[in-house]
Amino acid sequence: MAGRGRTRPRSTEHAWLITGPMALLAVVCSTIVGLVAPERFGDWPLAAALLVAMVAAGLPVLNFTVRRQSVGVTLTEIPLVLAFYLVRPLTVVTIYTLAAVITHLRHRFGATKFWFNVARAAAGSSLAVLVLQALPPMQGVGTGTWLSLFAAASMVNLVSIISVAGVHSLLQGWQAGREAIRTYPPALLAAAINIASGIVVLILVEATWWSLLLLAALVAALAFVYRAYAQFFRQHRTLTDMYELSRAVAESGQDGTLVDALLGRVRALMQAEYATLWLPAQGRHPEVLLTARNDQPGLLDVAGTPAALRERARDMGRTVAVGRGVTTDPELRADLSARRVKDVIVIPLRSGQAVIGTLEVANRLGDSNYFVRSDVPLFETVAAHAAVALENSRLVDRLRHDAYHDALTKLPNRRRITGAVDESVKIRAPGEVVALLLFDVDGLRQVNESLGHAAGDKVLAEVADRLRACAPSSALVGRAGGDEFLVTLRLESADAALEMAAQLREQIRDEMVFDELTLDVDTAVGVAVHPDHGSDAATLLQRVDLAATAAKSVPGSVQLFNPGLESRSLRRLGLAGDLRRALDRGELEVYFQPKVTLRDRRLVGVECLARWEHPTHGTVAPEDFVAVAEHTGQLSRLTDVVLREGLRRSRDWAQADQPLAVAVNLAARGLTDQHLPDRVQELLTEYGVPPQRLTLEITEAGVLDGTDRPIPTLRRLRDLGVRLSVDDFGTGDSSLAHLRRLPVHEVKVDRSFVQGMATDPGDLAIVNAVVTLSQQFGLAVVAEGVESELTLELLQDIGCEIGQGFLFSRPLPYERLAAWFGAQVDPESISAGELPRLRVVP
Repeated sequence: MAGRGRTRPRSTEHAWLITGPMALLAVVCSTIVGLVAPERFGDWPLAAALLVAMVAAGLPVLNFTVRRQSVGVTLTEIPLVLAFYLVRPLTVVTIYTLAAVITHLRHRFGATKFWFNVARAAAGSSLAVLVLQALPPMQGVGTGTWLSLFAAASMVNLVSIISVAGVHSLLQGWQAGREAIRTYPPALLAAAINIASGIVVLILVEATWWSLLLLAALVAALAFVYRAYAQFFRQHRTLTDMYELSRAVAESGQDGTLVDALLGRVRALMQAEYATLWLPAQGRHPEVLLTARNDQPGLLDVAGTPAALRERARDMGRTVAVGRGVTTDPELRADLSARRVKDVIVIPLRSGQAVIGTLEVANRLGDSNYFVRSDVPLFETVAAHAAVALENSRLVDRLRHDAYHDALTKLPNRRRITGAVDESVKIRAPGEVVALLLFDVDGLRQVNESLGHAAGDKVLAEVADRLRACAPSSALVGRAGGDEFLVTLRLESADAALEMAAQLREQIRDEMVFDELTLDVDTAVGVAVHPDHGSDAATLLQRVDLAATAAKSVPGSVQLFNPGLESRSLRRLGLAGDLRRALDRGELEVYFQPKVTLRDRRLVGVECLARWEHPTHGTVAPEDFVAVAEHTGQLSRLTDVVLREGLRRSRDWAQADQPLAVAVNLAARGLTDQHLPDRVQELLTEYGVPPQRLTLEITEAGVLDGTDRPIPTLRRLRDLGVRLSVDDFGTGDSSLAHLRRLPVHEVKVDRSFVQGMATDPGDLAIVNAVVTLSQQFGLAVVAEGVESELTLELLQDIGCEIGQGFLFSRPLPYERLAAWFGAQVDPESISAGELPRLRVVP
């Protein structure tokens, strides 16, 4: 939108609105002079000489710099002053107008500008001779003549000022006209000096015509001096401009305004109407085509250079220069003329041997000015500086991009996400929250260990692509690190964030095929929102991490942060040192939960469960201290404690004629320990317990992880004679068919399905399917969580063999277990040498 006070530029054809009145003024003034002047025309030989002098004085433009402002000067006032005094008035108008015609034809101006300048010369000269007619006649070359000549020559300059300001105002607005008037004082000063010089020359000529010889020698000397001055000044200005350009480019490279500074300086240095930078698309950088134009603020996305010249310079790898002063190729010049471009220089920008783009200038300012061959080396030097600056700028941009983006997925990294979240939480929007959704990819470690890190990288890249495609356009999707991806966006509420997390999880959940292997991609999702869960990025990221960790405990879940997760995490952190001391001092206790046959209620064994009574925190949940043991490398010690206690009690029961099997939980990470089978063998030998009385229970996720990694350890344990059980079966995504290839003896149905059998037909169907198929595979089935007689009856009906749960007994310490034996076990079953049978079931 145009600013206030600015007029939209008009076509140059509107200049006729100024040219016409000036031509009319010339006709009117000449007519009046013709009527009042006693002698209108005459002195043609002298007039011809003055015409030549006017043309010679009007062709060269002398450039001087005054207080860092460049002033262009012609010497036309000198012969004009002589003409006013020496020849008839209408002859002056004729030769001055004819000199303007010849001069502007030589400059090859367009028709509009040509006739404007001719009309301006005619109007100015005719008004000047009319003023001379109104003043007293000139007698000699005294002071009266000086004033008359000065007044007449000033009329020419006055018409020139008014007409130029008028045409600028007409075409570009009154501000442009006012600016044109402001630039005229130096030109008026130069004109005054020329008029005074003309008067001095007139005085000398009046004294003697031989003075022309001295004047000619003086002019030649001054021309020589001016030429030396112009060459020196041009070199000085070029060096200054090059220095300013280099400094501006260096400074702008730090704040991202390199192209603006570069093109503006190049356009000014080369005195061109257009300066254009073209960089083809490269990597993540799009194509760049930007142009600085002398009469336009900012940069334009168009170019005055024909695309064919740009491509020619790039393909040939060398400079392409087209114009009157640099080439005579008629075909190229004709192509430029068709586009109303008079001359062009296109320089290829190089990085080593490769061409990375082009730098271009078009249309030397001034209708009579053209690029010349000496401009090409200067522009090539500028282009070399520009190429280095652009490469450095792209390198800095690449380093900055790499610092804030993940190299594998090209997503923003944690640093970039942290900055974005910090900016987001500064803006409070009523009815909105800033939501953070953390997606933790399940099973990536198993993929890395089984298929290699290249396959793991493909999984991460695929998850990144799916998240990027599924997330709303307003969301920022990033990789928080490892196997975690973060999505942050504004939503209506925490409930909306939970809904969005569930939707995204389902949308990115799908099979992933690598060669002939198919993997299931699933994620656990943590959710935190501002302002409910934190007021800064660090707090929100910490709490969404806690929520995602909690979500991993229930595969495929979405967990909203709550303060309990943080207190539990802090508690676990504080338990690390206490657990080590507790293991050193033997403060952990082993509880035992009976396992009973469901059909005849005979006691077949016990499950050994670790319990910890902390002196400060009280009872510590097993999942808490087991997690601490996993993360602090104390898991093997914890397993040894439970194994030793279980085998010792099994030995004691056997010596008391009450042989009972013991079951010990084994963490999934333990299956990666190659020394585990040897350690189990040593403990069995140490306590003299037959291997078949020991059952090792491994969770479904640890045994059925989609790889063959645990199978060698499982086979070695089976070869020892140890029974193997799959614990918590049904909570993962594994199929019963996977059990066929595993060396296990038993399946334990997870308590969540057993406890729901009496009320949920779906849970009943799941338990029934597990029992039926497991029996077909020759596997024993243990139901966990038997807590009611109705559940017991249903398990009996579907053929489940063994159960454990609160219906029979809670986990008990050894002393209480002995009392429970005395109260629940039928003594007759013990004396008969059979498995102990429960007397009653409460």
